[in-house]
Amino acid sequence: MDKSGAISSERVADSFGMSKTQLAETVGLARESLYKAARNRTPKTQTRIKEMLEIIGRVTDWAGGKEQAMAWYRAQPIPAFGGRTAEALVKEGKAGAVRDYLDHLAVGGFA
Repeated sequence: MDKSGAISSERVADSFGMSKTQLAETVGLARESLYKAARNRTPKTQTRIKEMLEIIGRVTDWAGGKEQAMAWYRAQPIPAFGGRTAEALVKEGKAGAVRDYLDHLAVGGFA
């Protein structure tokens, strides 16, 4: 987060070794959402990035690290969601469903 409490899209992109354009694609936003200062701080932009970070943070330990967690987020099909990935679900505004799924797994539920 920056000094004002907003998530810095530039720092997030850098931490994953991607451009802001790639980050925008990863969270399902238009490129301009991260390159224009006024749009970078909108609730939608901030929420999407926060959702991605929360999900990646929740799987980092069992995935084996931040890079592996990002790979899971972007590419691992989730059977409970018809083979869609966490990335696809976040893009559809269904991050809550992914969080619920991860909660289910955390208490010993089946995938």
